[in-house]
Amino acid sequence: MNSRYLLKYAPCATITTSSLHTYPSPQLFHASPSTKKPIFLQISLRKRGLCYSAYSPKIPRPVQVEHKEIETLDSARYVILKKKLNDMDINCDSCTIGEYNRMICPQCGGGDSQEKSFSLYITPDRDMAMWNCFRGNCGWRGNVRAFDSGNSTFSKPDEIGKIKRIKVITEESIGLEPLCKELLGYFAERMISAETLRRNGVMQKTHYEVAIAFTYRRDGVLVSCKYRDIEKRFWQEKDTERILYGLDDIKQVNDIIIVEGEMDKLSMEEAGFRNCVSVPDGAPSMVSKETPALEKDTKYQYLWNCKEYFDKTSRIILATDADGPGQALAEELARRLGRERCWRINWPKKTETEVYKDANEVLMYLGPHALREVIDQAELYPIRGLFKFSDFFHEIDEYFHHHLGYEQGASTGWMDLDKLYKIVPGELTIVTGVPNSGKSEWIDALLCNINEREGWKFALCSMENKVREHARKLLEKHIRKPFFTAGYSGTAERMNVEEFERGKEWLNETFHLIRCEDDCLPSITWVLDLAKAAVFRHGVRGLVIDPYNELDHQRPPNQTETEYVSQMLTKIKRFAQHHSCHVWFVAHPRQLHQWVGGPPNLYDISGSAHFINKCDNGIVVHRNRNPEAGPVDQVQICVRKVRNKVAGCIGDALLSYNRITGEFQDIDEPAKRQSAIVAQKLANKMKKLGK
Repeated sequence: MNSRYLLKYAPCATITTSSLHTYPSPQLFHASPSTKKPIFLQISLRKRGLCYSAYSPKIPRPVQVEHKEIETLDSARYVILKKKLNDMDINCDSCTIGEYNRMICPQCGGGDSQEKSFSLYITPDRDMAMWNCFRGNCGWRGNVRAFDSGNSTFSKPDEIGKIKRIKVITEESIGLEPLCKELLGYFAERMISAETLRRNGVMQKTHYEVAIAFTYRRDGVLVSCKYRDIEKRFWQEKDTERILYGLDDIKQVNDIIIVEGEMDKLSMEEAGFRNCVSVPDGAPSMVSKETPALEKDTKYQYLWNCKEYFDKTSRIILATDADGPGQALAEELARRLGRERCWRINWPKKTETEVYKDANEVLMYLGPHALREVIDQAELYPIRGLFKFSDFFHEIDEYFHHHLGYEQGASTGWMDLDKLYKIVPGELTIVTGVPNSGKSEWIDALLCNINEREGWKFALCSMENKVREHARKLLEKHIRKPFFTAGYSGTAERMNVEEFERGKEWLNETFHLIRCEDDCLPSITWVLDLAKAAVFRHGVRGLVIDPYNELDHQRPPNQTETEYVSQMLTKIKRFAQHHSCHVWFVAHPRQLHQWVGGPPNLYDISGSAHFINKCDNGIVVHRNRNPEAGPVDQVQICVRKVRNKVAGCIGDALLSYNRITGEFQDIDEPAKRQSAIVAQKLANKMKKLGK
C-alpha cells in the first residue's frame, strides 16, 4: 500500500503469533497533522528522575513556609535569566521550571518538518538554563546563568544528569500492540518481511495516530523502545537504558555489522546478516575534535553499556549512511571500538555522481544479493600512517611507465656530472666545501641550467648574499655577459640595457626570495612555511637554503646539537617529499686542522654526522687554489653520497669556471687527464702527512 494514502478509523485486522485480533486503525499517514498532539506523542525530554512528583498521593505534602526574601531573589534571577535567553532567541515564557521543555530549535528551526527537537531545562532555583538540540544536523547545546558569580542550587550542569533512575518497562506498561496490516504493508514496500518484523519484535503504539515501535531487548527482556511515526519523527521511552538495537543477535559472534537505523538492521537480516545492530541515536553532524572521557561520553553511552559484546569480536563492519553525518558516525565508532578491527563499506553507485544512501535503499532498488555483495566487499578501515602497497599501485604504475616525470632525474646541464648526479624531485642534497670554494656559485649555475632545460622555478633563502649582488650573479650566468665593465670582466662586452631588462623579467619569473627583513635570525620552520607558500602560489620545484649557520638554531636545554640537527633535517625531508620539491642545503665544514688543500669530507660538516646520514645526496664543491697543482679555474664536484642509484653514483666530475660570467662548463679530455695526475700527486702527499 502506498504510504501517502490516508486511513480512516475502521476495524483493521492485526496479526499476532497466536491468533487474530481486531483493533481500531487510526489515521496512519496524516496529510495535515492535527495541531493537538496525542498524549504519547507529547514527548518529554526531561532528565531522569526530575520530572516526576516527589510525593505519593497517599502521603501528605509538607507545609510550605513562605519566605518573601527568597521569592524576591528567585523572581529577580528569573527576569535576568529570561533576558539572557531572549538575547539568544530562546523563548521560555511557556516553559515549566524544573522540567525539560520541548520546543522548536531557534538555530535550525526544526528542519523541514519543524521538529520539536530542542530541549530546554531551567533549574528550580531559576539560576541556570541548559539546552540541547537533538537533531543530528544541528546539535546546538549550551547553558547560561542568571548571576555568573552567584551560587546556584545546581552549581554544575553535570550535577543534574547524576540523578538517574532506570525505568523498567513491559509491552503492556507502555501500550505496545502487534503490527496492523497497513504497517505490514508499509514494511513490505521496503522489502521487510513479516517474519523479520516478528523476530525483531517490531510492534506499534496507538493513540490518535500510529507509531512504529522498535523494541530494544537484552537477553529477550524489553529494556527500551524507540518510536517512529510516518513523518519520520523519532523519540524514545524516557529514563530507560540506552543500548544497541538487535543486541541479542551479536552474542558471541566474531563479525559484527553496525548500521545507522533500525530499518537498516532489518534490511541486513533480509540479506542474510543477523549479526547486525543499529545505533539508537542516529548520526552526529560532524566528527568531534577529540574523544571525551568515558564518564562524559554521554552521546555514545550505548557503546559502553554493550562493551562486553565487542570484547572478543575480531571484525566490526561499519555500514553507516553514505552522507556526511553517516561518515562522521563511522569515524566516532572507529575511535571507540578500535580502528584496527574496523572495516568499512562502499555503497553502490546510483548515478555518476550519487550513491545509494543506506542498506534499505540498496535492498529496495537492487535486492538482497546486492546488499550481500556490499558487505562481502568491505575493506579495512583506514588507519592514519598504515598502508598496503596496493594503496600506492597507481603511483607505482605511473613510475614504471614514466608518467610521473623525472623518474631518472633532471639533467644538471653538465655531461660529466650527469653520469654521477641528477636532480630528482622530493630529495635533499647537502652541499659543502671549504670557504670560497664556489658552493653558492655552483648552485646558482645549476639552477640556471635546470631552468633553461626544464623551466623549473625556485625559492631562494640565501642569507649571505645581498639581493642586488645575487641578482648580478644570476643575470651574468643567464645572459653570459658581465654585469659591469670592471677589472674582473677584462675585455668582455658588458650586457646592454635591453638584455638587462629581459634578464630582470626572467629573474622575476624564475626566482622567489625568502628573506628575513628584521634583525632576528629565521628558523627552519619559518623558512619551510614560506617555501610551502611558494610551492602553492608560484609552483616552485626547488628550494635553496644557504647556509646552515645563518639560521636560528635555538633548542631546548635538554636537547643536544646532534638531536636538533636530526630533527631539523627530518622536517626538511618531509617538506621535500610532500611537495615534490628538491632542496639544496649548504652547510660549512668545521675548522680543518692541518688542511693541505684537498676537498673535505661530508663528515667534516660542522654540527653533526646526520648531515650525511639523512641526506639523499651529498656533494663537496672544491676549487684548486695552487697554480702548481693545475689550472686555478678548475672546480671539482665530488659526489660522495647518492641514495637513489637510478639518479647517480659516487664519483668526481671536473668543471671549468668562467670568472667573467660565473658559468661552469665541461672540460676537455686532455685537461681531465692532467687533473687526474695532479690529483694523484696530491693524494700521495696527504697520505705521507697522515703517516
